[in-house]
Amino acid sequence: MRLTSFTDYGLRMLMRMASAPDRAFSTADLADEFGLSRNHLAKIMQRLAQAGLIETRRGGGGGAALARPASEIRLGAVVRLLEEGQPLVECLSGGGGACTLDGRCRLKARIRSAEAAFLADLDRATLADIALEPLRGG
Repeated sequence: MRLTSFTDYGLRMLMRMASAPDRAFSTADLADEFGLSRNHLAKIMQRLAQAGLIETRRGGGGGAALARPASEIRLGAVVRLLEEGQPLVECLSGGGGACTLDGRCRLKARIRSAEAAFLADLDRATLADIALEPLRGG
């Protein structure tokens, strides 16, 4: 299974925030750290904030921080949120895509089962399990 870059960077942002839960991270700082455009990062932050995973504050001292403890955020839920609308393969999309085998294909059920197993495994872990080690001054 391949995750979109949207999900990849969303997970990285959450891991970074979990490494310093008392700190608010500015969009500029995270964009620089990940080598990502602020615009792309803002879209990811918006999705995470709408889902209640992060809180954002504007102005001096503002930024984004986890809305609840990392130990309460399941990885499977994060991946489901960020991959929403991104089917694993075209035939799993809403209209079935442009599959010429529709009605005869037995692969679709296997792929759905594998995707469910993948997400179930991620549901067993929390953001706290994968949080980055805090950076130490040197």
